[in-house]
Amino acid sequence: MNKIYIYLLFFVFLFLMMAVYFKIATKYNIIDKPNARSSHTLVTVRGGGIIFPIAAFLHYFCFGSIHPWFLGGLLLISIVSFIDDITELNGKIRLVFQFIAMTMLLMDFSLFDFPLYIYLPLLILGVATINAWNFMDGINGITGGYSLLTLATIIFLKDQILGFASTGFTVAIALALLVFIFYNFRTQARCFAGDVGSVSIAFIIVALMIKLVKTTENPNYILFILIYGLDSATTVFFRILRKESILEPHRSHLYQYLANEKGMPHNTVAMIYILIQLAINILVISLAFHSTNIFIISLIVAVVAFVGVRFALEGSNRLLGRTPLNQN
Repeated sequence: MNKIYIYLLFFVFLFLMMAVYFKIATKYNIIDKPNARSSHTLVTVRGGGIIFPIAAFLHYFCFGSIHPWFLGGLLLISIVSFIDDITELNGKIRLVFQFIAMTMLLMDFSLFDFPLYIYLPLLILGVATINAWNFMDGINGITGGYSLLTLATIIFLKDQILGFASTGFTVAIALALLVFIFYNFRTQARCFAGDVGSVSIAFIIVALMIKLVKTTENPNYILFILIYGLDSATTVFFRILRKESILEPHRSHLYQYLANEKGMPHNTVAMIYILIQLAINILVISLAFHSTNIFIISLIVAVVAFVGVRFALEGSNRLLGRTPLNQN
């Protein structure tokens, strides 16, 4: 019962912190104005996802932590991302700090003991996942809802697999997501996560996923973030085919097509992504596969299926470059 009261107080305090941030953001003009690439039409507070690192450090100050390098990496990547929300930074500068933060994370988890051929791809994959989360943060509800599903799945597994994560820390971040969802998962969002939100929550999820896979030695748990990975990876692939710069802003994700070109409500698109990922998570947990071969086969089947869906919905003209996407 004491834990319930602590979590309740934590939840209320996070709401207060969000109210304070709204006032600060409004005063200092930290807002998001719609443009040609936006999926929203109203001026909205940017950087509401600052509540995620706040929750992480609040948990640290209340309960302590045995992962100082992880917290240092989270602080670094959150500060840089928040600066980017206020005044846009060069993409190369952001990448440098993301690689530094990921290196700190891997140091915390003692992954430097692995061979270089494992460490380098893991470092690159971690940074790629962080950027994928950022790219996918384009419509109301999708970042908050998808991230909450991922954490809820990890919390469920914590009861089944001992020793890979702090339930208290994971619950604290989940509560922060609930606060953010209250203001964002609606027809007219009151705030957006901003880079500070999407990047910081991605960094936290990457840390938890690495810890989970390392502890259980089960690569199939990577499928818990499959849908985000598929949309991001296939979008990058098609942009390369169209000879576009993958670092330039765009509106060529599948979720953007559904929300913008097809006119589906943001919340509906977000729920489609969340529910499909939920079904995948249930399947992975229920089947309890541990084989790397099964993971590779599952990944290949998922990629083929997802690409097929994209061609069926968007058509070859859009995906292969006969329609100028950035002018939509």
